[in-house]
Amino acid sequence: MDGTLIVGVDGSPPSLAALDWAADEAERGSLALRVVHASGWEWYEGHEPSFGINREAVRAQADRVLAAAAARVGERARAAGVTSGVLDEDPAAALIRESRRAAGVVVGSRGRGRLAGLLLGSVSLSVAARASCPVTVVRGGEQSLRGGFRRVVVGVDEAAGAAAAVAYAVRAARLRDTELLAVHAWRRPVPEAGGGPRPVGAADPRRLRAERELDVALRSAVRDHGAVAVRHEAVEGQARAALLDASATADLIVVGARRRPGHTGLQLGPVNHAVLHHAACPVTVVPHA
Repeated sequence: MDGTLIVGVDGSPPSLAALDWAADEAERGSLALRVVHASGWEWYEGHEPSFGINREAVRAQADRVLAAAAARVGERARAAGVTSGVLDEDPAAALIRESRRAAGVVVGSRGRGRLAGLLLGSVSLSVAARASCPVTVVRGGEQSLRGGFRRVVVGVDEAAGAAAAVAYAVRAARLRDTELLAVHAWRRPVPEAGGGPRPVGAADPRRLRAERELDVALRSAVRDHGAVAVRHEAVEGQARAALLDASATADLIVVGARRRPGHTGLQLGPVNHAVLHHAACPVTVVPHA
């Protein structure tokens, strides 16, 4: 892995938001920035393949997209170094390949194809599911995109599995000089027939177990990656609901993705899908170590 942040652009408004976010992140973290445009992007998001494609026109369009992106980055931030390139291949495959040696990949939430009305584009979903490095899908309103909430949120499922995501979130909060909110959801068992719901107090063993998971997950990451203001919440209910609620007042939400035996690449569970599709701020998916 090198210190380069990859951002995929196609000229659409969501990809320009991703470009702005990536430029700020590269400057913040002293990372080199590589801006890429895959020539297959135009028809990947819902266009029919055509044997009559004018390759010269496609390349000229790609060059225009990259030139405009480079000019935009130059006006916005001063990264450690900015390079760009046109990749003559499927955009998801190109970004997944680029991810193998990158510090991170950044994409917009949707593309320019006729399926652009979807909550999450197919390129973004494929890259988030299969990349080898952290992937940020840039979404949300102006306040979160400009860092106005001054909060990074990380979802913690279990302490051991969450280590990589927590470490990433601690670094992100430290670089932004913001609060880190760690969220762990827990559930009460279904009441037995004839018995009503039991009250939940501060001493409920399930709540205490959730709080211990948070303490364990945060302790080593804060020690290793620098002091940040940390707050944690053990929330009763569904993890997806807890994280989506937290995203409403966050600048970034970080979740982990685990590898599943017998599957190729990273598989995204229902919580990851819910956050990627509905979060009110940018989402970073971090592969489990």
